[in-house]
Amino acid sequence: MTARSDLHIQAPDDFYEQLVAAHSGLAPEQSEAFNARLVLCLANQIGAAETLRACLAMAALGEGEQA
Repeated sequence: MTARSDLHIQAPDDFYEQLVAAHSGLAPEQSEAFNARLVLCLANQIGAAETLRACLAMAALGEGEQA
């Protein structure tokens, strides 16, 4: 399995709102720790090493870009 680049998330705006709300009131260090835990949780859901490597590569290509 490879990483998808097409929009696949259900209700992306709702998820974004939930993500922003989850960070509300967190200190920068707490926000970074939350992000790390979230990444590990999502990586566990994906599971496939090949897909995770592809996602890391996709994220690295996006460095410095703004959505």
